[in-house]
Amino acid sequence: MPRVVVAETRRQDVAQAVLRIVGREGLESASLRNVAQEAGLAIGSVRHYFASQTELMIFTMEELRRRIDGRIRSHAEQLLDPGASIDRRTRTEELFAEFLPLDETRREEAVLWLAFITAARTRPELRPCARRMYEEARELIARVLHEAQRSGGVPGDLDIALETHRLAALLDGLTLGGVLHPDQVAPDAARAILHRHLRTLVDPDQGRATGHP
Repeated sequence: MPRVVVAETRRQDVAQAVLRIVGREGLESASLRNVAQEAGLAIGSVRHYFASQTELMIFTMEELRRRIDGRIRSHAEQLLDPGASIDRRTRTEELFAEFLPLDETRREEAVLWLAFITAARTRPELRPCARRMYEEARELIARVLHEAQRSGGVPGDLDIALETHRLAALLDGLTLGGVLHPDQVAPDAARAILHRHLRTLVDPDQGRATGHP
């Protein structure tokens, strides 16, 4: 196996060790020494692949962003294909549900991402990645809403810019609630809230409380 491939694989292994520590104990516990121990490496080996803890944290955050982004965009490919023969309303809801902590994998990703973006408030080196994820998520939401408008799934006069921010804020809030208060924002509740919100985009009257989602 080429040396560059081995090096990249080892860097990814170290990044996974960081994520395991962050998931268990928080970002502040991801020191080079703790990461080396978690990865089963000597600390010198970690330093061979990462010149500093800052470089390691940036790499790990980017790996996490790519993982989340890849999973979400894999669901968007058909939805954003104008010629695809699919149930667009159902697929749209499924796509936006991918942002939410509805199962163990998505909850783990949400916990990790919240840890990194919270740290980015006081760690400038993490801000570019946090900003990129923020912008990419909103760009995807806007594209989906534009496609829904083009296909007649939502009204032609829908304010896409406003609704992009409104939906993004809803997803952010449900994610935070699902991580911090899973007993109050359980997966079924989060799905029902998302479902009702999307109904309001089609017809505002359908979003009014009716005793059921």
